Amino acid sequence: MENNKNLRNWLNKMELAHPLVIAGPCSAETEEQVLKIAHQLKETDTTVLRAGIWKPRTRPGNFEGVGALGLKWLQKAKQETGLMTATEVANANHVDLALKHDVDILWVGARTTVSPFIVQEIADALKGTEKIVLIKNPVNPDLALWLGAVERFYESDVKNLGVIHRGFSTYEKTRYRNNPEWQIPIDLQNKFPDLPLILDPSHIAGRRDIIFDLCQTALDLNYDGLMVETHFDPDNAWSDAAQQITPASLKQMTIDLRIRKQEGDAVEFKNKLNTLRTKIDVLDHQLIESLGKRMKIADDIGMLKKKNNVAILQTKRWNEILGKMILEGEENQLSEEFILRIFKAIHQESINHQKKVIND
Repeated sequence: MENNKNLRNWLNKMELAHPLVIAGPCSAETEEQVLKIAHQLKETDTTVLRAGIWKPRTRPGNFEGVGALGLKWLQKAKQETGLMTATEVANANHVDLALKHDVDILWVGARTTVSPFIVQEIADALKGTEKIVLIKNPVNPDLALWLGAVERFYESDVKNLGVIHRGFSTYEKTRYRNNPEWQIPIDLQNKFPDLPLILDPSHIAGRRDIIFDLCQTALDLNYDGLMVETHFDPDNAWSDAAQQITPASLKQMTIDLRIRKQEGDAVEFKNKLNTLRTKIDVLDHQLIESLGKRMKIADDIGMLKKKNNVAILQTKRWNEILGKMILEGEENQLSEEFILRIFKAIHQESINHQKKVIND
């Protein structure tokens, strides 16, 4: 995707001393609110003012945005502060209105990315544009669907493409509103290294207290920027109040974040090493989570065996697991010795869990 270098070049020409910061309220609520936030963000590292104009909510009855009227407020904020502007578009009509109000950056939301029909409609409406277009990951963890959306804009000759990582929905209860699933954007980054990658920590976190840690992980993985929902009175925001931070908090966060500069061979080596280590940290975290989930299932099996007076150790089942894992290990260049050590330890922990359940 050679043309993605246009957006990379644009980022370089900005000569920012920090990754790109896109900030602003989840929703444009009033003209006064938009302008007040814009002027406060002008005193931070923010380059782009974001605001939701049309808000596709999961269920009807919630605030769904002020509509096209809010575009005039963004336009006025741009004139008064010099900040660039960004908003979400979900159909060709949104695109037309945003372009007429000189919005600089258009993003495609997670609910839109899941529909190739709507993505194609928006891509057709933006054919040949030099506006920056950012594509959020789909709601569900599907790399192919995300890449497919990018490719549709690429085929429509959209000059400046980037992607936004906003996490993925899950039925399981986790500490996140949307699980980051870091490996998916890492895979995307490996496949298309020239595609700028921006983190949306607000939608991943769902709450403001873990936004900083998410941003730091993203910077350690060489993300190009952050999109942070920001409001001067977050607790009374009309949508997604819990995940928004104040401009003052944003300013302090950008000061506290560690940003590695790429200068000289030694520094470049350390940067690459730190990035690879962060990728390992992400995978290690996923391993622990998966093992925890496995042991919860072992607890359920223990309860079932207790009710039916069945022995804990099922030798035939255990031998089947070992045989299958050894074969899968070979396919992934893992030695038989390593697989045996790992799964014997896992099996012992599973027995311990079942013993505890049966003996309680």
